[in-house]
Amino acid sequence: MKPYYWESHHGNFGDDLNLWLWDFLLPGFRDVHPDVLLVGVGTVLNKALLPDEGRKLVIGSGFGYGSLPDMSDTSLWDIRAVRGPLTAKKVGVDEALGIVDPAVMVAEMPEFRHLPKAHKKSFVPHWESAIAGLWPEVCATVGINYIDPRGDAKEVIAEIARSEMIVAESMHGAILADAFRVPWVAVSTSRNINSFKWNDWANTLGVSYRPRHVPVSSRAEAILKGTRFWGVEFENPQAVAAQPDTSPAPDGEVMVREREPRKAGLRGAAKQMLAVPSALALWQAGRAEPQLSADAALASRKTRFREALDGVHRDYF
Repeated sequence: MKPYYWESHHGNFGDDLNLWLWDFLLPGFRDVHPDVLLVGVGTVLNKALLPDEGRKLVIGSGFGYGSLPDMSDTSLWDIRAVRGPLTAKKVGVDEALGIVDPAVMVAEMPEFRHLPKAHKKSFVPHWESAIAGLWPEVCATVGINYIDPRGDAKEVIAEIARSEMIVAESMHGAILADAFRVPWVAVSTSRNINSFKWNDWANTLGVSYRPRHVPVSSRAEAILKGTRFWGVEFENPQAVAAQPDTSPAPDGEVMVREREPRKAGLRGAAKQMLAVPSALALWQAGRAEPQLSADAALASRKTRFREALDGVHRDYF
């Protein structure tokens, strides 16, 4: 088998963990049934993403974007588990197959156990926020550790496990926090947030998705997301190729910055001033009452997922 995952050009730890998680959960899976595509962690049950041809083994994936592929042919689609009951209903399979997001099993890996705590509070933004926002500076302002979701997946996950509380815009930031028994608070910077996939996972563990609003931190982020920044509404994010505020400037601007560093410093200070509402809202989120699923609920879902893995091992190995 070979694992399928959505590869972000910028990197996204919640998808990238597919590269090694399945070697832990199903050792030797790469050596059997080379014609089968293992469709695991991610919101990837999407006609535009998955190939039409070939056999697929679905184990924990979710729906949330676009349209579903035709999954009615059981000779091509072996559905052992999906992320949650909402995906199960959408796909048209027994709700009991909506077990949990497989990322919760990362906490079972020996390398992530018993990591010492290093951060009181950490923020894990959505990868879109990371590429266009000023979140490292905002976090530094309010004394919250910043975790870049585009980093190496194992390093990102270890940073989550080392935190005492997580503020998560990234869904997998919350999923991994909950798996490591780290209390978490959900936030959102965009009205276009995909609540379906969050609620799909939340329903499996008896938690709720009620994100606190945090304003975007920069004009570039507002353009990317098509949202409001300091009273200006950006309606068409596809019309402008937004770049991170930290991207290299055109050559002419670089020359000006070299000659007049004070202006560059003033521009940076102005951007940080404009991000004050973001800093205040993030600070408030860090002081909000976090949530955590019940130990018994998480343990039950893990047991059911292990049973699904046992079935796969029995039938494919």
